Amino acid sequence: MSKKLTQNELYEDTGINIGRIERGINDLSISSLSRICDYFEITIEEFFKEI
Repeated sequence: MSKKLTQNELYEDTGINIGRIERGINDLSISSLSRICDYFEITIEEFFKEI
């Protein structure tokens, strides 16, 4: 599934600042990863399967 959105839109919808995670300012917690996966309607297992 592909959602066309900006980092700001993701932040507005989830409260998770992906840019801060990418820059290493914030760590990605399991709870944040779970919320991101829920947002994109995938499981955590599916997330890691793609890596």
